[in-house]
Amino acid sequence: MFLLFSERFQGTIASVNQASIQRKDPDSPMHYILFYEVADDYLSRRAEFRNAHLKLAWEAVERGELVLGGALADPVDGVLVVFKGDSPQVAEDFAKVDPYVTNGIVKRWYVRPWTTVAGESCATPVRPSAPAP
Repeated sequence: MFLLFSERFQGTIASVNQASIQRKDPDSPMHYILFYEVADDYLSRRAEFRNAHLKLAWEAVERGELVLGGALADPVDGVLVVFKGDSPQVAEDFAKVDPYVTNGIVKRWYVRPWTTVAGESCATPVRPSAPAP
């Protein structure tokens, strides 16, 4: 299940079939992407809240929750932050206290599960099948 929030944390709940996501190790964390849709004045207001936002982000890195994050470019109209955890709660908790969100320069945010299948840190590694003889 992922949550979709508006500017004032009033949102709608949309379901994701978690049962369809199969991990080789069910006890290993999964990846979740936090999407921010930013306000039109995001670039002009970001500096005011950036240190507090980055402090929060680096604290999440130190706890092993935040994997990677940053603003989209050309145009700067959104932010993506990748988390790992047992549920989307870690990403949701981050967004609820992020100064970018609480000060209104993020107009909407939501979290989606991400089934990662390739790469060193993927949660559900899938290798190509061996060619048939």
